[in-house]
Amino acid sequence: MFGKFMKMFFPMFVSEPERARDEKGRLVGDDKKTPTFNEAWVGGQAPAKKVAPKAAPKKRGRPKGSKNKKK
Repeated sequence: MFGKFMKMFFPMFVSEPERARDEKGRLVGDDKKTPTFNEAWVGGQAPAKKVAPKAAPKKRGRPKGSKNKKK
């Protein structure tokens, strides 16, 4: 709630994570040799991954049996 408020009324104080780019404008990948610094993101920190909501279990359909046969 507070984050949305800050983004709406004070966008200059809230910064979104930004991908790093090279001189040609292409995205830069992460160097696996440096485990503490992520070169793919400006500032060296990747954004936190969003957790998807767990899907509800599927309900059972109509049972198979003699009532479903075509006549």
